[in-house]
Amino acid sequence: MIAWGMNFAFMKYLLDQLGVGPFMFLRFLVLPLLGLALLIVVFRHRIAHTWPKRADLPRFLLCALIGHVLHISAVAYGMNLSTAFSSSLVLTCQPLFTLAILAWLGVERLRRQQLVGTVIAFAGIVIFLGDKFTGGFSRAGLGDLTLLVAGASFSAYTVLSRPLVDRYGPLIVLSYTLLFSMPIMLAFTSPFLGELRLASFGPAVWAALFWALVVCSFVGWLLWTWVNSVRGVARSAPFMYLMPPVAGVMAWLTLGETFTWLKIAGAAITMAGVAYAQFGGRPPPREAAQPDSA
Repeated sequence: MIAWGMNFAFMKYLLDQLGVGPFMFLRFLVLPLLGLALLIVVFRHRIAHTWPKRADLPRFLLCALIGHVLHISAVAYGMNLSTAFSSSLVLTCQPLFTLAILAWLGVERLRRQQLVGTVIAFAGIVIFLGDKFTGGFSRAGLGDLTLLVAGASFSAYTVLSRPLVDRYGPLIVLSYTLLFSMPIMLAFTSPFLGELRLASFGPAVWAALFWALVVCSFVGWLLWTWVNSVRGVARSAPFMYLMPPVAGVMAWLTLGETFTWLKIAGAAITMAGVAYAQFGGRPPPREAAQPDSA
């Protein structure tokens, strides 16, 4: 969550420097190849055994469409229209969608502390965005609304990928979902290839690309899928509320964003909610960490 929180400032910087289309092209060119290379290194002569079974292929493809094509597109275009801190706070709605999906499917048993803490944290988000909502819902901005779509899609990906991670492991799931999304996204973003001027990239751009693509988009997703597998989705989801404070500090230090006391209060309420959801009460039942893999 600390790495992802810092990434909002890096992403905003890259989108301003490169544009959405060129950045998306680089992402879906580099990450699938990185995943394939790591698969070859780890499994070597057993690489053929990592291919998804026929019964699991539809779920792999659905995870690729929802988790990478839809989610990443919505994040990039939403952040381009919003600010780094606002983007991070809107995306903390993801646990709300995750908990709603889990409750609907009956996959994990949710504790009252998780639900109450999530509602408190969401109230903090509403306070933070209060200046946008006071003039009417339309003033919330297209960027923030697009980021809500991103949050919902990432929650769906988190739940859908959980059974696959239990069977195949996080590396195989991430690598093949990236590979399956690669042709679609390269087809959509290839018209922006002419806008890429790699020779003009300075050290700051290369450093931001390494952080955004390798550290956050690849290693971060690997760790997230692994954590969900060993702790349970409902247990790990509230940690997403740790992103906004980190994103706010980074945006203030690097992008010059400023915040009113109302926004700081909203962030504080959000943190109180995540603390209650994550640490209040007893641990979840053992069966809640092992959902039906069907």
